[in-house]
Amino acid sequence: MKILITGATGFIGSHLVDRLLEKNYSIIATVRKTSNLQWLVNKPIQLVEASLDDKSKLLDIVKDVDYIYNVAGVIAAKSYNDFLRANRDGTRNIIEAVYEVNPNIKRFIQVSSQAVAGPASSLDRPVKESDECHPITSYGKSKKEGEDVVRSFKDKLPITIVRPPSVYGPRDPAIRDIFRIGKMGLGPLMGLSDKYVSLIHCDDLVRGIIMAGESPNSVGETYFITSKDFHNWQQIMGVLKAALGKKAFITIKFPHPLVLAAGGVSEFFGKFSKKPPVFDKEKALDFIQDYWICSPEKAKKDLGFESQIDLQSGFNETAKWYKDNKWI
Repeated sequence: MKILITGATGFIGSHLVDRLLEKNYSIIATVRKTSNLQWLVNKPIQLVEASLDDKSKLLDIVKDVDYIYNVAGVIAAKSYNDFLRANRDGTRNIIEAVYEVNPNIKRFIQVSSQAVAGPASSLDRPVKESDECHPITSYGKSKKEGEDVVRSFKDKLPITIVRPPSVYGPRDPAIRDIFRIGKMGLGPLMGLSDKYVSLIHCDDLVRGIIMAGESPNSVGETYFITSKDFHNWQQIMGVLKAALGKKAFITIKFPHPLVLAAGGVSEFFGKFSKKPPVFDKEKALDFIQDYWICSPEKAKKDLGFESQIDLQSGFNETAKWYKDNKWI
């Protein structure tokens, strides 16, 4: 079985590579000249230099693969057009290439995001795949545009879309900052009220992505690959405290106006940097939502998927990895 993975050098993509290698698949990974190959070194995979911006190069790469996992995308950009170029136009280039030269592909799997759906309205109504999408950020809107491109090929190619919620685990550079702050004995909370999130460990996520990609039930479908539990930030800080071996945290609550102001300041100074800021006004808007939660029921029903790693075990492993690799 020949598998093509885009975004294989990243956090989720590299774990997907590891899981597929365990299944003894032949893997091709697209990389850029500037890609950091640290998670792919000495692994039995074929690296091909290519960009999703270049459809002509993709035609050669996709023509004889059995599965494509399109994980590539951007999570931070300086403009909506920059988001669209990566998350919509790049997706269009690769799926059009597949249709032109490999229409009998077994599956095209688009790795999207919970951000496409937007936050839930209440704790007892997690977002479901059948709900109308209400993305609240440029990132979420651009990922929805990417999904729409993939769905436009639904009657031409066997496609599947998966939407991860917030993901954590070894190699994750994003959640590392929370562990760093926790190591200092601080427990930051956004807002003055409880906020709930869906979380999943990277190992559970890639297992679910592959189940969705290989199940005959999932052709033409969209799935949240998530855990059944919803966690508020008080609970998360308690789990983090235990994972770091701290007896107590100094809890700091940041009111919404302060979070939004901090996002605005970060965005302003980001204009003077070559790289877009990870935290900006839209990311701040993400942080102050009460219910970033989604339902696992469809994935359980159609795929038999259930998360296996509880939050404490997952945080313990992540904290140990960060310490062993001197990330915190």
